[in-house]
Amino acid sequence: MINERAPRRPLHVRHVNLARGFRGGERQTLLLIEALAALEGDAVRQSLVCRRDSPMRARLAAGNITFIDADHALAGHVGTPRADIVHAHEAKAVHWAWLEQRLRGTPYLLTRRVPQPVKDKPFNRLTYRGAACAVAISSVIERHLRERDWCPVVRIPSVLSGQPADPARIAGLRERFAGRRVIGHIGALVDRHKGQRVLLEAARQLGPRYPDAVFLLLGEGEDAEMLKAESADLDNVIWEGFQSHVGDYLEIMTLFAFPSRNEGLGSTLLDAMDHGVPIVASDVDGIPDLIEHDISGLLVPPGDATALARELAALLDDPDCAARLAAGARQRLADFTPAAMATAYRARYRDILGSRETPGDR
Repeated sequence: MINERAPRRPLHVRHVNLARGFRGGERQTLLLIEALAALEGDAVRQSLVCRRDSPMRARLAAGNITFIDADHALAGHVGTPRADIVHAHEAKAVHWAWLEQRLRGTPYLLTRRVPQPVKDKPFNRLTYRGAACAVAISSVIERHLRERDWCPVVRIPSVLSGQPADPARIAGLRERFAGRRVIGHIGALVDRHKGQRVLLEAARQLGPRYPDAVFLLLGEGEDAEMLKAESADLDNVIWEGFQSHVGDYLEIMTLFAFPSRNEGLGSTLLDAMDHGVPIVASDVDGIPDLIEHDISGLLVPPGDATALARELAALLDDPDCAARLAAGARQRLADFTPAAMATAYRARYRDILGSRETPGDR
């Protein structure tokens, strides 16, 4: 049962994210840290184990959080106060949390964000069985974890990031794209994951019929140069690179295309929904948790450029349908806020610690 009594000291949660870069999982880690700090009621003290070169440090520099240096899973275990619970946010972090439990007895939970089943290897079995709980961000991940049956499983979805928008920048973008209908895409330029080649083929098919439509792709990644070379003959494709103010771009998008080949959930879709952009996305993995076909967006088979082009064309031809889908999507957002995620995780932390009062640092 969840302990309803207020702890004598703030609950100390130690987050662990050892990723080198900054992608969706790191954004969700930051959103949780910020939302836990903002929750009313029982206070939560937080620390973050991360690489010394982690981009998360700069983004949290103004927050009330302690950083612990760890460039690998063996570092950061000595010379720091013991936390009450450890939260592992990615694969290497799970190894760190398991070792911390072995060294200091700290219980841990993990969040699984990728849709592929966990490989059935001895060390994976060991680290997952050591976890007090595994959190799945989507139904497909939850199903895979329950099939493994290595530890208790719950589902807490990723959330929208509340991308801000600046009126001056929006005005500049509207002027730049005046007379154009913008089909947007935001994601790491990694085709095996995000499926940008599918989007390029859809752009090729739609170009002659919709000369006013332009495909605007935001992001960077290992396939950037290859994808740009393959689209060099397309005058309706613009590569915008990484942009820190994606909310400004979402405000000027007519449609949002998300042809992922695999996707844990697709939290970027939540930001598109929040900005009222109608969505056409792949019917794969966790995406249907967010997009109900013809209710909150349109779904197409993954890898099918013709189907993607057909549904994009349908919405370009029918603005009323596009507006209906955008309205349907907005109605779903209440379940995907940072506050809802933080409340769910705080309850999970309490549940794991059981009826014990928070012991504080040791």
